[in-house]
Amino acid sequence: MELGFFTMPLHPADRPLTETLNEDREAFILADKLGYSEAYMGEHVTDSFEPVPNSMMFLCWVAREIKKMTLATGTVNLGHHHPAAVAAEAAMLDHMLEGRFMLGVSPGNLPTDSEVFGTLDIDRNEKFIETLNQIIEIWTTDPPYDIKGKYNSISTVKHFDKELGQGVIMKPYQKPTPPIFGTVVAPYSKGIIGLGERGWIPVSANFLQAKWVATHWPNYAEGCSNVGCEADPSVWRVARSIFVADDDKVAKEYGTGPQSPYRFYFYQLGNKLRNGGKLGLFKTDRDQPDEEITDDFMVDSLVIAGTVDKVVDEILAFREEVGDFGTLVYAGHDWVDAKLGKRSMELMATEVMPRVNKAIGA
Repeated sequence: MELGFFTMPLHPADRPLTETLNEDREAFILADKLGYSEAYMGEHVTDSFEPVPNSMMFLCWVAREIKKMTLATGTVNLGHHHPAAVAAEAAMLDHMLEGRFMLGVSPGNLPTDSEVFGTLDIDRNEKFIETLNQIIEIWTTDPPYDIKGKYNSISTVKHFDKELGQGVIMKPYQKPTPPIFGTVVAPYSKGIIGLGERGWIPVSANFLQAKWVATHWPNYAEGCSNVGCEADPSVWRVARSIFVADDDKVAKEYGTGPQSPYRFYFYQLGNKLRNGGKLGLFKTDRDQPDEEITDDFMVDSLVIAGTVDKVVDEILAFREEVGDFGTLVYAGHDWVDAKLGKRSMELMATEVMPRVNKAIGA
């Protein structure tokens, strides 16, 4: 089992942006040095608690410092982007990283992002599919382009000049495309069937109960079967919120206590999903009353916190419940205490994962 790293990111809004951006950069560089296989950066334009408006720009910033790790957008919200721009920018980043790049995509579900881009009243899922198909068509066909769509059309027919090199959009380093992935958040997700049918990578979110994560793989396998392919569990990524410490008391306090960055994360995320009518993602049963979804409930059921032995046991129990998967994605959280945050990442890579892999025979 590989170890990956993901951050939304989510920080207190009153922290200086230069400070949080540098903290996230430092976390990526540390993950690379510790042997994490891949790292994902999220993006939102209108969220002061998630202050990265362009994930590719962030990845460009850290690219020269990353020696081995694959970098990924986590995710580009295609409902708010033009396909030609994403195709060209992602292709360039793929070349900069010499193929150590994955393109993560989603429709974009933050209401204020949709409002600012004027997409509140459109079918963003429909636009998402159209935009992604257009990006792939740009990458896999030769110019001049004449790609028609409901939301965007791409053409260089009128002014295409092969000799001058005009009307040509860059193709990626990886052929025919970089690996493409989608995040999976809904129990019994139907969208993941489409990922399987297209051969794209599924990444299950860190804020879902284990019983709902377990519903993802059968649907992905169904999608693969629909097109005559056998599903390979090694492509499945599963994210979790994990804190590892040298001491039980520290692990409990920093992982779930009143000043815990993990508690802050679920407080913020819980309020957003509550306002959006999506608290069901946190529930252990669909009939569970909303009032039971407290901060205590979320951190107790969705955060793995403890010393190495405890974390290893809980990861193995989690895997037993959800099934085999290829990459455990460690969710990065605000470094309330940078020393503890870094130590957790270190223990995860150097002690937890070797024991987990030995236990599962990997």
